[in-house]
Amino acid sequence: MILNCVIVDDEPIARKLLQEYIEETDFLALVGTAENPLKAAGLIRSIDVDLIFLDINMPKMNGMEFLRSSPNLPMVIMTTAYGQYALEGFEMAVTDYLVKPFSLERFLKAAQKALELKLLKDKAANEKTEPGHFYVKCNGRLERVNYDDLLYVEALANYVTLHTAKEKLVVYLTLKGILEQLPKEKFIQVHKSCIVNIDKINSIEGNILHIGNSRITVSLNFHDVVMKGILKDRFLKR
Repeated sequence: MILNCVIVDDEPIARKLLQEYIEETDFLALVGTAENPLKAAGLIRSIDVDLIFLDINMPKMNGMEFLRSSPNLPMVIMTTAYGQYALEGFEMAVTDYLVKPFSLERFLKAAQKALELKLLKDKAANEKTEPGHFYVKCNGRLERVNYDDLLYVEALANYVTLHTAKEKLVVYLTLKGILEQLPKEKFIQVHKSCIVNIDKINSIEGNILHIGNSRITVSLNFHDVVMKGILKDRFLKR
């Protein structure tokens, strides 16, 4: 399992160190950085994020204010020079609290805690009856889409096109809205307007994924995350 991470910190040196630590951790992938929570909010809405590394003392809005005003955030690990906020942070269910400067060893301990929490949540979700499909409204009626039939999803503004082996369904939804309905072990976002079914990838050529007769480009921003997820979770096991 790969956890998609975002760094929210106004200090370039702190962001660089966190990026280096994330790159050293095989189950973490950095998908974005932000200098303050206001910029982070837009980033989190637009891409799939599992874990936020959040500083406290930042301009415009500090980390604690961000936590209080955003009840549906992904997992959060606080990274700050101010230890006095630890109790309040844990009361708001942060995953861990790192006081700067912290070592790679301490960072890995916090990251492992986040991974174990994510695995527990996914296990609990998987224990529920998995229907193997979802429904979308298309042309005035509900259409059933089986996960195994879905090849990839393309987005354009507030519409998405679901490409299956037999048909295309144009649906009034956002890409993030569709992504939330798809099992993460089967589907992965490859750029800001496309999600692919990992099991339907026939081959990989550079930054091009071949799915049936289609060629899907992996964007530079998503490349490392995508290749890490695809190769580790699928092709290397065959």
